[in-house]
Amino acid sequence: MTTETLTIARLGSGGDGIADTPAGPVYVPFSLPGEVVAVARVKNHGTIMSIAGTSPERVTPPCAHFGPDGRNGTCGGCTLQHAGDTLYHAFKRDLVVNALKSKGLTPEVAALVIARPGERRRVVFTVRRTEKGMLLGFNQAGSHHIVSIDHCPISSPGIILRLDALRRVADAVATSAEPFRLTVLETLTGLDLAFEGVKKIGNRERQAVTECVLSLGGIARVSNDGEILIEPDRPEIDFNGVRVSPPAGGFTQATKPAEETMAELVLAALGKAKRVADLFSGSGTFALRIARRAKVHAVEGEEKSLAALDRAARHTQGLKPVTVERRDLFRRPLMASELKPYDAVVFDPPRAGAEDQCREIARSGVKTVVAVSCNPLSLARDLAILTAAGYRIRQVTPIDQFLWSAHVEAVAVLEK
Repeated sequence: MTTETLTIARLGSGGDGIADTPAGPVYVPFSLPGEVVAVARVKNHGTIMSIAGTSPERVTPPCAHFGPDGRNGTCGGCTLQHAGDTLYHAFKRDLVVNALKSKGLTPEVAALVIARPGERRRVVFTVRRTEKGMLLGFNQAGSHHIVSIDHCPISSPGIILRLDALRRVADAVATSAEPFRLTVLETLTGLDLAFEGVKKIGNRERQAVTECVLSLGGIARVSNDGEILIEPDRPEIDFNGVRVSPPAGGFTQATKPAEETMAELVLAALGKAKRVADLFSGSGTFALRIARRAKVHAVEGEEKSLAALDRAARHTQGLKPVTVERRDLFRRPLMASELKPYDAVVFDPPRAGAEDQCREIARSGVKTVVAVSCNPLSLARDLAILTAAGYRIRQVTPIDQFLWSAHVEAVAVLEK
């Protein structure tokens, strides 16, 4: 380890400040461009010891758990609370701009749709039983150390006000001192608690969970690794008037405002399309909204999510026909010939993107394509495939769904 003084040149894609040195870039968490920092350096990583020149973009973090001076340690849930809005919003937009440029794409990229505190309806905690009680919080960055939290400015008040209740349920579930994960989703009917990694749950734990949940109230469901332990009320979320019960531990968008913005962009792009294929459809975030105006074929590889979509469609009046197909689109994408009946295609894949599926879309005659992505790099690769086949990028909109992090969503609209 060496001690040296560095000048931060820019923010890296992970949110760390980067200093350029003769030996290569050095990454310094919690620093900002223009700052002169004294760091303890190990290889290409620097830990701030002091800041000699502070950026005018530096602000006081709103959370006491954030940063090297966090009261109970450095929470790893956020990386950029110390950056002012102007710098932070530009950083998020540039993640998309630079990813597209890396593939030779220079479309107009809209201003970032910003996120606000208190919007996160889905939060993932790490939990562990200790001699002093249940430790619930977030892992310190790059560490297995759990930073216990008593507040969280990004999360919904409906979740944070029930931290003690979450600890009580976790205590009833736990069978050892090993850490495990808890995903909390705030739904219309109560909190949906999905545990992962709790081993050997027996009758004693099941009884304890049942008694705990019924005494607390306000908890719709508790599951572990997809197995439902108790479900006093079926968890439900709303997709523009269509009530959906997602599967235990299933994917949902992290914030309602971001989901609604993405849906508005998708629907606007589809225009008067009469037949739409929704690929990687999940539980119907887009398909069930599209069905208000067009026939939809929803394709998804996860059986329980697809079943939730199908059940919601069949029990909602006023929708156009919705057909579903369980299919692993990574192994078996919809072929160009199968896409012929559709006026438009929407796809929202996991972080890996939809490379093989895009090659088939590129060979098809589908006029309108809407790509929704949580990974700018895979999005850029997929869009490059489509533009090489004659599609024109009409619009790209970055959307902040993960406040004060280095993650950004984007919706891209293409026409052939």
